[in-house]
Amino acid sequence: MPMKVLPLLACALFANHAFAAPLTYEIDPTHTYPSFEADHMGLSVWRGKLNKNSGTVVYDKANGTGNVDVQMDLASIDFGLDAMNAWARGKDFFNAEKNPSASYKGRFDGATGGVPARLVGELTLNGKTRPLALTIHQLKCIPHPLHKRELCGADASGSFNREDFGLAAGKDWGFKMDVNLRIQVEAVATQ
Repeated sequence: MPMKVLPLLACALFANHAFAAPLTYEIDPTHTYPSFEADHMGLSVWRGKLNKNSGTVVYDKANGTGNVDVQMDLASIDFGLDAMNAWARGKDFFNAEKNPSASYKGRFDGATGGVPARLVGELTLNGKTRPLALTIHQLKCIPHPLHKRELCGADASGSFNREDFGLAAGKDWGFKMDVNLRIQVEAVATQ
């Protein structure tokens, strides 16, 4: 390769990288499961997940910036016990008829080498919005083998006090109010 071509090739590669636009990804609800852990009178930990969700991720891999918007259907709560699911959807807890969804909206932060370390955002639950930061444990993007578009997956977690959202059921019986939230997400580029 002639010596004059190498600098031009390097400039072309740099220009392509420098002006790469963020991509928008649609959350795949069949591979995304927001899950949680909550105390049961200090005796055990109840674990559950939300089976129906949707949303988008905007991610600029070059500098690790972007944002996340996850919508969670509270009627899809699943503790693995039908009676507990019905109680959680009912008027004594989530009142899913009045507040059918929860959401998490945040922006990527603390990137190293294009990979963000956390999400800084807000959780909306029971009609109340409060700040919530999530630690990103893993974020990886690959070509989707079927859709021929980019597929990204991530695992993020954080915790919140459910009483801050007006959900204090069980407090008088010794239930701890802290809830651990974990969101495992897969999303496919829209183009």
